[in-house]
Amino acid sequence: MSVDRLSRVDSLLKRVIGEAMFRVFQGVDVNPGCITVTEVQCAKNLRNATVRVSIFGDDAEKKRVLGHIIRRTHEFERTVNREVRMKFTPQLRFELDYSLEKGDAVLALLDKLDIPQEAPQQGATPQEPQA
Repeated sequence: MSVDRLSRVDSLLKRVIGEAMFRVFQGVDVNPGCITVTEVQCAKNLRNATVRVSIFGDDAEKKRVLGHIIRRTHEFERTVNREVRMKFTPQLRFELDYSLEKGDAVLALLDKLDIPQEAPQQGATPQEPQA
């Protein structure tokens, strides 16, 4: 299978699973708005897929919500089977993704740095941005 096709399958699964969060957690004490599907990596044979999710909250909240997601894995697989035409419905494996938190930490560090603004060079006139 070509890499381009596999990446399209990954993005399609990411969209379908992200939309399914609101249906699956309807009426449950989990706020689907605090869950972000950050990445889906499907195996080349399309039998397995790893779904990375980022969850807003402290560590206890993340573990609790991830437990709810894992317990409802079959509902997500049924949704994928119903909405995506594939020869095989991949078995989904959910795991936490900390990349958004790491990015926020890097941005916070950059904000703490005291970097002076560059002064314009002598004789140079500031150019206006072109539209």
